[in-house]
This record gives sequence, C-alpha cells and structure tokens, in this order.
Amino acid sequence: MTRRVERPWLRTTNFGDVNAEAAALYPERTAVIADGFKLDHGELAGRAGRVAAVVHAHGIGRGDVVALAMGNDPRFVECLLGVLRAGAVALLVNTKLGSETLSYIGGHSAVRLIVGSATLERVQQALLDGAPTGCSVLTIGGDGSYEAELTRQEPAATAAVDPDDLALLMYTSGSTGLPKGVMLSHSNTWWQARSDVRTMLLDWADRGLVMGPLYHANALWAILLPMLYVGGSFVVLPEFDPPRVLEAIERHGITFMSGTPSMYSLLLAEAERGDYDLSSIALLQCGSAPVPEELQVRILARFPQVELTETYGLTEAGANVLTPRWGVKKLGSTGLPVPDVEIRVVDPNDPSRDVEIGEIGELWSRSPANALGYLNDPERTAEKFVGDGWVRTGDLFRRDEQGYCYFCGRTDDMISVGGENVYPKEVETIILGHPAVADVGVVPTRHPIKGEAPVAWVVLKPGAEVTEDELRQYALANGPAYAHPRRIFFIDALPISGTNKLDRAALKQMTEEQLPGGLEPGGRREPEATAP
Repeated sequence: MTRRVERPWLRTTNFGDVNAEAAALYPERTAVIADGFKLDHGELAGRAGRVAAVVHAHGIGRGDVVALAMGNDPRFVECLLGVLRAGAVALLVNTKLGSETLSYIGGHSAVRLIVGSATLERVQQALLDGAPTGCSVLTIGGDGSYEAELTRQEPAATAAVDPDDLALLMYTSGSTGLPKGVMLSHSNTWWQARSDVRTMLLDWADRGLVMGPLYHANALWAILLPMLYVGGSFVVLPEFDPPRVLEAIERHGITFMSGTPSMYSLLLAEAERGDYDLSSIALLQCGSAPVPEELQVRILARFPQVELTETYGLTEAGANVLTPRWGVKKLGSTGLPVPDVEIRVVDPNDPSRDVEIGEIGELWSRSPANALGYLNDPERTAEKFVGDGWVRTGDLFRRDEQGYCYFCGRTDDMISVGGENVYPKEVETIILGHPAVADVGVVPTRHPIKGEAPVAWVVLKPGAEVTEDELRQYALANGPAYAHPRRIFFIDALPISGTNKLDRAALKQMTEEQLPGGLEPGGRREPEATAP
C-alpha cells in the first residue's frame, strides 16, 4: 500500500486555481495593476479560464510545455494561471538571455506553444528556432489576436493533475555549462505561496510591488504567489527603474516589496535626490544575493518604519532561510530556517559530518519546496539532489549558537589564497565600510606565489575621492592581510545580470582583460602592501 503523504498547504491540486477562493468570495477586490491595466480577482480568474481554453484550442494537453516569453507584461499572471489550469507546464522564460541559449531551451524543453509579447520578437523567434516541429506561437499585443482568441472562448474547467505533476520550468544557468531546467511541481508551488504568506505575515490588505522580472524567483515567490494566495494585490512595473519604483510606492500605497542589494542601492541613491512619500511601506525583503551590512544600515536609516528581512533561497529548494519579520534580527545574518525546512551545514570534504558552530560548511536543505530535479539531466540531478530528500545548495554558510545562519559565499566563488579560504562577501563588507565607497564586487585573479588573490571593483559615492592605495591600506587595517584586494579598479557601476544580481562572470572577464597574465608575470605588478 502506498503511504499517504499529508500536504496541508494544498487547497486544491492544480495551482492554477490559487486565486479561486478570492474570486468566489471577493470578486471585485483588486488583483493586478499596471500602466493602463487593472484586473480584480473575479476578472483574473475568468481570463485565466479563457487562456486555458485557448491553450486547449492550440492542441496543448496535460504535461505539454508552454513558454511564457512576456517580460513584465501584466497579462503574464493570467497566462501563468491559464496554462496551469489547462494541465500544461509553464516555462518561465528569461527574456534577456542570448538567442543561442534561448534556442537551446526551446529544444531541450520540447516547447509546444510560445505565448510571447509582440515587443519580444527576437525571444519568440529564438525559442521557435530550437523548438520541435509543430510548435505554435500566440502573440500578445500588436494585431490584437490574443484578445480576439480570448473573446471567442468560454472559460475552461480546471484540469485534474497530481500534486507531483510538473507545473513550472525555470532554467538556471548556475556558474558554468548549459542552463538547467528546474522542475517544480504543483505541490512545490502551493507550499511556496503559503510559506511566504505565513513567514511574512501577509494578508489581503497588503499590496506588493513587482519591480524585478516576473520570470525570476524573487518577484514570483515574494510578491506574485503570496498575493494571489491571500487575495491581495500587486503592481507590476515593466522594468526596474528607480524613479518609477518610488513614484509607484507613493501613488499606489505599496506596503511591501522585494529586491536585490543592487536594486536597493540604486533606490537609496534616487530617494536622496527626490521628495517621495514612502510612508506606506511596512516590509522590505532583500535577497537573491549577499546583502552587505552597510546597505542594511542605510536602508533602515531611510525607511525607519519598515521591517527589513534578508532572505535566502534557490530555485531548486525555495526560500528556505530568512530573517524573521518580527523578532530577533542579527545584522549580517540571513536568519533562521523557514518552518517545515530542515537544514544541515556540512563539511564540503566530508558530507557525512555536520560542521561545528561557527565553522563554515555547505548548506543542505530538505523541505516541501525541493524541486523534482533537472529536466532530462539525471547526472546533474544526482549531483544536486543527493538522496533522502536533501538538496546541496552549493552555498557556504556558518551558524551561531542560536541557529542564525550567515551566508559566506558560493563554493565555486571561494578564493584560495596560499591555502587560506577567502570569501568575496567578507572582503566586500570590509571595503563597504569605507565612507567613500558606494558599491563593490570582489573576484579572484592569478597570483604567482599564493595561487589566487582578491581583486576589487569599486563604485564611489558621488563626489567622493579615494586612491587605490588608500583603499588597500584600509582593507589591511580592517581585515586579515591575506584577504586584502591586491588590485582595486574604479568603475561607474557594477555589471548586473538579467535577474538584477551582481554579474561576477562579467567582473571576472573584466579582470582578465585588465590583468591578462594575473598579477605577475605578464600582467600589471601587484603593488607593495604595507601593514598600518
């Protein structure tokens, strides 16, 4: 007999019905807002049902893959729910990827239908180039065919699915190699929506702001899913633009939002230049990348009324560690494990051993958010999903006596300086303590004696001045000598990836161009370091 698994977070089986309760009880309550676009929950449910009917009309059935290549079009929401209600799989497309990568994704996922924005013809064509023969395209905008198709259809009934059926495909490139298709089930997605509501204490009266890409977990998990779950509302911006973000907070009475450290740095700079009423904000979530303590101090100084939470998660395992919204907060800590989430911090060289308190190890996670694996990739699935429900995150953490977690870096970002382990975040935190520094990114370069050594790329605050040597001496005075950056380059802005994270790969390439032979020989020599 098969053991019944209790899943109290499942309202129904198909996640496409996530706002069905709100639509039935409060159909006129606002759900989605964008420029020239507004839907209440009743309208959203009705349009999602019509999308499901259109999907069926294109010959798409249970388990078929439908690519959503739409960017931050507010109709993304009805398309996502409609595809799921049809029993199909929603492929959330990063529209900023190159054409070659998009073509690979189209073929690897065996996409059957592409629902794309008329303004993203390049993305649609690249997916179509790689897709199997017979893949069709439904374009939103332009000639109005999308609205016409919806008008011709009656809402379809929600298809029956199993809790562990594939619901979402999200491709993540990691640090090397071809992108991996992370498979998330209906059960995974229900749990994530409910978990965000519970841990952040959200309800129907909240209004979130989507300022990052909807295809990325940050906006999807922190804003869209929980607001659909509780029948709340959210405002969708077409892209991240600091003045528009601050204007939207004032205009729409935004109560919470989520973003990356880079986004908040830019927002703080813009807020200093303008006069905005930001008093409605009660909760700011920051994650998807290491959050410098100096940045958190600046955020709290500008938004003294808010609860600031640092969150940590990954596509393969959900949002699994976070700072409590209310309760004990520790600056620099990503917080505690989420309820229902088990974690281990293990010795990377001996996974059978959990490291001691204060010791750095690799974080492993086990929870209802853990993905089904990687699509058509059993080898990398076996490497990541290691048995007995555990996922290896590839991220280095330490824990303190109270169980609070501290992110220390990626296992593949660690810099080995003569046998000493140096983590980019610890060097970045030191440099950010200098009053002239606004932002910084640290990457390795080759060292003739130590093997590797840190190099820093620094953005200065407007009007600030500091020399390379002064910053290097500051790092030596405030951290271990082996960890100080051997070279410092000044730049107007750090490179940002399509998901608004620091693009370390771009920084590494820039470093290679500046120091093609490393520090020596063949490259620019490392300046002499003098201890203060």
